[in-house]
Amino acid sequence: MGSDSGVWLERDPDTVREPDIAYFSAEKIPLDADIPGYAEVVPDLVVEVVSPSDSRAAVNDKALMWLRYGARLVWVVHPDARVVDVHREGHPVAALGENDALDGLDALPGFSCPAREIFE
Repeated sequence: MGSDSGVWLERDPDTVREPDIAYFSAEKIPLDADIPGYAEVVPDLVVEVVSPSDSRAAVNDKALMWLRYGARLVWVVHPDARVVDVHREGHPVAALGENDALDGLDALPGFSCPAREIFE
């Protein structure tokens, strides 16, 4: 799922958030599913891309919010610094540089790519 698609996190009061990129496993949303409106399950992997106007505290809070709602993995991409912060429940934040590899871990098993590829 790309930007412009929200995820319904709570009802009454309604809370919808829009990640920059979200990945849902086929177990959560079957590949042939037609989702009218917002997804009502939390993504397995959320990617947030930091813009120059975002503060580090704000993007950290956003990553923690996704984890609280059940995301397995959150990547916060800092394009200017060419760093990806990897957030997982119960683990310290890992900062990966462009020479490190992104790993999908249990959120996207078998996925790995050099971080530098996302900055090109």
